[in-house]
Amino acid sequence: MSTSLRRPGALLLVPALAAALGLSACGGADSAAGTGDADTFTFALASDPGCLNPRVAGNNDAAYPSRQLVDSLTDQDPETGEIKPWLAEKFSVNKTATQFTFTLRDGVTFSDGTPLTAETVQQNFDEIITHGAAQAQSLQFLTGYAETVVVDDRTARVEFDQPNAQFLQATASHFLGLLAPSSLAADPVTRCDGNIVGTGPFVLDHYTKNTEVVETRRPGYAWGSSLWEHTGEAASARLVFKVIPEAGVRSGSLRSGQVDAIGGVPPQDESSLQTGGITLQIRPNPGQVFTLTPNVQRPALADVRVRQALSHAVDRSAVVAAALSPSYEAASSAVASTTPGWTDLGDELTYDPAESKRLLDAAGWTPGADGIREKGGQRLTLVTYWGTNFNPNQAALELIQQQAKQVGIEIDLNSVAIGELQAKLATGDFDLSWGNSTRPDPDILRNTYWRDGTAPYGIDDPALVKALKAQQTTTQQKARFADAATAQEVIVEKAYGVPVFELITVLGLRPGVTGVRFDSYSRLQLVAAAATES
Repeated sequence: MSTSLRRPGALLLVPALAAALGLSACGGADSAAGTGDADTFTFALASDPGCLNPRVAGNNDAAYPSRQLVDSLTDQDPETGEIKPWLAEKFSVNKTATQFTFTLRDGVTFSDGTPLTAETVQQNFDEIITHGAAQAQSLQFLTGYAETVVVDDRTARVEFDQPNAQFLQATASHFLGLLAPSSLAADPVTRCDGNIVGTGPFVLDHYTKNTEVVETRRPGYAWGSSLWEHTGEAASARLVFKVIPEAGVRSGSLRSGQVDAIGGVPPQDESSLQTGGITLQIRPNPGQVFTLTPNVQRPALADVRVRQALSHAVDRSAVVAAALSPSYEAASSAVASTTPGWTDLGDELTYDPAESKRLLDAAGWTPGADGIREKGGQRLTLVTYWGTNFNPNQAALELIQQQAKQVGIEIDLNSVAIGELQAKLATGDFDLSWGNSTRPDPDILRNTYWRDGTAPYGIDDPALVKALKAQQTTTQQKARFADAATAQEVIVEKAYGVPVFELITVLGLRPGVTGVRFDSYSRLQLVAAAATES
């Protein structure tokens, strides 16, 4: 086992036939000159965003458009993990990580003309607390929140009643992107449909569900992140996010020039897109890997032996080979290797169907007439829910389903729109969930497996809870990563999660596209994005 701070994976640009065609791999860098001949940049999403409220926009297809509308107090360097100024020109943290002081840039305004002040920062954090579980994705960052003190018009001090070591990194996320008072006055559900007023480089024009999101350039924008090479107003006058769920149609739209870039490039299309002159822009996602997460409140999965049997039944390398591409890697822990504090537990995530059968025998599950195990008249059937936002999900899960069947476990697969998945899990009426969660911080484990007791999986393991709480409150990085390592070890050993493979984000860019940038979450920043004639 080894524990380390892995630097986030470097951006990979894979230009097709670059030498022969004379194409340049220019898609990965911000371009101050990327104004282009066209005024509109069109990006194809793999699924409908479902909700544009940045407080809850957890999946890529929701985060991509919402991120362009809001700015954050800080930014995080995708390569080093360092926290850098954005709306806050400077910031400081006290020794116990209970007070975080932010000095705001002067002259920042929301798109409705309201100035950004320390009082607005206060209102933003108070609003998250007020709405509680309705914005759980943001609430997780504010554990122990006491108040935000308005020191003066440009200085806000966020105070907690316990150490909250992860909070500074959280201020770089779109989840804590700042909203105008007019947006804060609307309830979170209303904001989902488009009542978003931010300080970002783009302003929402309209959101038509299952069709498109259209945004327009913010006149006078002049307060971009200190990490951006591009300065001033956005390069493109309009952003159009088209919803194109069919992977083949997305790829075809890119090849034909109907769109400038696509997300969710399916593994089977990577090679053909490259051959056709498309640049693939690739970045590994930090955070929770694609995982089968058991609901331990269900009788069968309350038994650790059943969970461990499921883990040993999964041939991770075979899943990667069959359902993905060489760009992907099998999971080596509960979090991706690009996550700060990652611990290599690959030797414990072994494919061992004989061990699976032994564990199930020991747990009293015996093979029935069709090979599916039974106990007390009940079949070992695990109802599993998964979101349809990532194209390879179905192929990967169907292969896992076959692998589990070989040891006598029946997996009942049920797909839902990604925007509906969390609501389904909240009912508790499931055995397994499938998904990942992106964040360049080990605290992602607390949100997934514990969430201060509100996570839908029923986990209440003292050793795990202790480690998750400790990494949240420990102020020394070495000690924090040690606590995160303990959490990963417990998750893998007791199979509270069955990690399968690491997610990578693969974008396709047509020739002539410049300025598409990944942030530290492997999400899009399109202030510099532009499309010219190829």
